[in-house]
Amino acid sequence: MARAFDLMQQTLFECDFDHGGSASDFLDPAFAGNKIIPLHRWVPWIAGFSRDFVRGVLQRYLSGKGTVLDPFAGVGTTLVEALLLGHDAVGFEINPYAALSCKTKLESHKIRIDLFADEIARFQKFYFDATLNGYRPKSKPPPGFRTRSDFYGPEVLRKVLIVIDFIESLQDGPLRELFRIAFGSTMVTYSNYSYEPSLSRRVAVGKAEITDYPVGETVAMKLREMVEDIKWIRREVPANHGKASVINASFMDSHHLLSSRSADLILTSPPYLNNYHYNRNTRPHLYWLGLVQSPAEMKDLENRNFGKYWQTVRELSSVRLDFDLQDSELQQTLDLLRTKGTDRGIYGGNGWANYAATYFNDCHQFLRCAHRVLKKGGTALIVIGNSILQGTMIPTDRHLAKIGELVGLELVGIQIPRATRVGNSIIQSDVRVGKAKKSDSLYESVVELRKP
Repeated sequence: MARAFDLMQQTLFECDFDHGGSASDFLDPAFAGNKIIPLHRWVPWIAGFSRDFVRGVLQRYLSGKGTVLDPFAGVGTTLVEALLLGHDAVGFEINPYAALSCKTKLESHKIRIDLFADEIARFQKFYFDATLNGYRPKSKPPPGFRTRSDFYGPEVLRKVLIVIDFIESLQDGPLRELFRIAFGSTMVTYSNYSYEPSLSRRVAVGKAEITDYPVGETVAMKLREMVEDIKWIRREVPANHGKASVINASFMDSHHLLSSRSADLILTSPPYLNNYHYNRNTRPHLYWLGLVQSPAEMKDLENRNFGKYWQTVRELSSVRLDFDLQDSELQQTLDLLRTKGTDRGIYGGNGWANYAATYFNDCHQFLRCAHRVLKKGGTALIVIGNSILQGTMIPTDRHLAKIGELVGLELVGIQIPRATRVGNSIIQSDVRVGKAKKSDSLYESVVELRKP
């Protein structure tokens, strides 16, 4: 099922790693193109796969109907494309908002368009009447949600609560979920916050706060877009389509949720070693959609997240690797990080070494789980980016490949479909001690592993 990579790529891994000149059989996996593609465009997401990348992989690696697994499903690009190509698919996603988005997409082809259109018309009338006639919303802002400044201005807040009142009145569960996704996908647009790429106050990045906005009209526009996309997917889903589902849980807990030797192909991309707070950056969605109720629930999500966060582990004395790679480059890198900026307390290298060690411990656990669920001869394709911590280059793909071999998987090769990617402040921050060298750059790899 899996086809071998060019020998040059194998040599590239074993010898000096020069990502700048390497060729790749894969399309660029970057998510940006999905913004205009039906169904995939429903939910803005900071990271993910392009539809074309996923489709190309599935067509190349599965000659007949198979079972596709995405342990970090996000908003469901892999699962949707597997469904459209007639495969069975299952995903794991720890973030409740992303899992809801993924589930709603996967089930959208079952929606009765006439009923959906009727509810949109009813929503528009309800919203129009309520905004003009002094209607007092019954809904309230989520009590556990706290921000430095008002998330919504007073006039926008009233309109948002009118929208939520209507959503709460819906009796049909699948239709209600569509309305929730339409609100969730637009809610930051009319807030006093924006993604830069992390969620920040608009005023902090030189943008004016939003005093008024056509909230209902914006939600209705998204809903009408969804109607057209559902018409499209109903035409595209094959009559003999497989089963597709997402499990709102960590893949690390998959031992009691997924059978051993059940997946033909794993196609996934774990969170990168870049300290991006996926859960924190969807905090408004989680609270306003009622998916979490309190900071304690948010903390639990953070603690169960793949790789944790620097803020979570930086004050620990020393986090060590749970596995043994004898005389490894990874261990040497962790030791080096611990020597940097020792006078800077939690901002020094020990905290970042803890963060990196925690991340690779989770990589080890993830690959052990992947080995368990793959069929004999099955393939895992893992898209991963490198990182630069404290000015130190960390070739995450190479370390991931070595860990894969440690748990019993066979390395087929590493390819680099994106030799340059945009990074974030983690690599150029004076506060975090060391800036990256000008010669260092961020790239994105596909690591191919096979179960012998």
